[in-house]
Amino acid sequence: MGIREDVYYEGGPHIGDLIFNLLLGLTLIFLPLTVGAIVRALWLRFRITSRRISVTGGWMGRDRADLIYSEITNIVKVSRGLGLWGDMVITLKDGSKVELRAIPKFREVYSYINEKMPSKAKKESAAQSS
Repeated sequence: MGIREDVYYEGGPHIGDLIFNLLLGLTLIFLPLTVGAIVRALWLRFRITSRRISVTGGWMGRDRADLIYSEITNIVKVSRGLGLWGDMVITLKDGSKVELRAIPKFREVYSYINEKMPSKAKKESAAQSS
């Protein structure tokens, strides 16, 4: 038997991201943002477990990225939608970055991910967040 994997969060982006961008789309100037929000609402899915972070997205949900906590070197969070949701950028040891857009309860998710990260990466992320 394998090691148990507990799911902390599984789902899509915050519904407020879609609603806000649909309202912006009424102005036509922000139509590209609206299309992006619709694509995210349809195909972007997050799965954050005790062992890894999986992000499925892209057109028709064909792209997938799996991150293990030991590979994370830095994480930066940004509040959106009056703090109801937020974005995160996770930097890995190889220098690649994975963006998590419109995550509900992003502060709690950030804290959970931060707990699982290596201690050196925690210090780096804390220094950038303050």
